[in-house]
Amino acid sequence: MDSQPKRKLNAREIAARVRGEIAAGTFGPGDRLPGARAYAQKLGVALMTVQNAYAQLQEEGLVEGRRGSGTYVRDPAPGEQAPRETAQRLIELQAEVARVSTELVGLVERVKQLEAVVGPAEGEPDA
Repeated sequence: MDSQPKRKLNAREIAARVRGEIAAGTFGPGDRLPGARAYAQKLGVALMTVQNAYAQLQEEGLVEGRRGSGTYVRDPAPGEQAPRETAQRLIELQAEVARVSTELVGLVERVKQLEAVVGPAEGEPDA
């Protein structure tokens, strides 16, 4: 039995979950997302957390809020990329950013190791 309490999802994680569902076709253009209050209760998070996740998705152009009605997957204008493709591209871009970030961390470590051997670069203050 797991003695650790489950960590609550944050808005970024909830947005990623919904983005994945849009990319998978679970939610298509014109589909209504779960109501923020009910979804927050289901996930065991604060209402504001789900609202922030939906706001993030809206900023990404995947969904639109309709006052008094809910949040819906955007119906693309003619010639505009569909939300499903946009979500898939965003997921791919996030994976690429994570990969590049990991490489940068490795490069920083290598530079530190080199500096330890040869000293700081000319014009750099000693640490």
